[in-house]
Amino acid sequence: MGPEFLVSSNSLKTFFLLRTQNPELRTMKSICVIGGGKWGQNHIRTLFQMGNLGGIVESNPSRLKELLEQYPVEGFTTLDNALKKGFDGYTIAAPAPLHYNIAKELLSKGQNVLVEKPLTLSSEESFELVEIAEKNNSRLMVGHVLLFHPAIRKIKELIESGKIGKLNYIYSNRLNLGTVRTEENVFWSLAPHDVSILDYFVGKPALSIQASGQKFLQPSVYDSTLAQLTYPDNIHGHIFASWLHPFKEHRLVVVGSKGMLSFEDSSIDKNIVFYNKHVDFENGIPVIKTDPDEIIPYDKKMPLTEELTYFVDNLDKKIEVADGKSGYEVVKVLEVVQKLLDKSN
Repeated sequence: MGPEFLVSSNSLKTFFLLRTQNPELRTMKSICVIGGGKWGQNHIRTLFQMGNLGGIVESNPSRLKELLEQYPVEGFTTLDNALKKGFDGYTIAAPAPLHYNIAKELLSKGQNVLVEKPLTLSSEESFELVEIAEKNNSRLMVGHVLLFHPAIRKIKELIESGKIGKLNYIYSNRLNLGTVRTEENVFWSLAPHDVSILDYFVGKPALSIQASGQKFLQPSVYDSTLAQLTYPDNIHGHIFASWLHPFKEHRLVVVGSKGMLSFEDSSIDKNIVFYNKHVDFENGIPVIKTDPDEIIPYDKKMPLTEELTYFVDNLDKKIEVADGKSGYEVVKVLEVVQKLLDKSN
């Protein structure tokens, strides 16, 4: 075999065994993953389990060989060679500085693309990718994987059903000790998830943003940030991000006029709790109304599997969730917060 195609006989046996044991593992649409690093390997494994992995692009030959020993697909060290195979779609899990150039090349050739977050490192580049996708009738999706978390989808459903009344405000804490970055601040590193969730819940981008932050470990990198976003209809959002925190907390709270929701993804049970409480005014006097709390059931599926399944299922349709425009709006917020932090320095 040539240098562009390596497979392991043991991997082939494993693959056909999986296909035999689970008829749902079928390759109807063939997806090529670009990037074999930590997150790229998650794409590779998940698409393989789905029966949709068609190829892997990894510039490091030894790393490519390792991956192909596990997964019986075609391997490429260059994107050009992968393009010749005519895959149905591509996922880009390469480092963020490479997103723009890789996605531009694929979209310009009419390919369907899922780009890991952030879409690019500038809103100008993100907007250009959206325009290229529209011009070439390509599907452009962004890997805001938490939009496919079953709990987040359920909360969206509860908001739209009127369970909590009018949406008033949302706050999100994304806190932990590490991983500390040296090239990007904590907001760029952690908060894209939260910005995408707030936009998803509200259904519109923020109108205005305020932000502050603190630098403790390095002179030019923010370790802790607080962003306040104002949305249409007097809806507000707060995002607290820190990698200098004594414990891990990924907590989301949604407050409405008739009730409140809480979800902590860092907890063991990962329950969605509905707090059946609100404030009414009786003769001009505020009165707190409370009823028993409620645990909201939901299907606890893997978000990445849900995300990649959605991408595969919509290759011939319109991307409604985590499309290119929503990815562009997230990058815009990241830029605005960065400018506000720099200005306050």
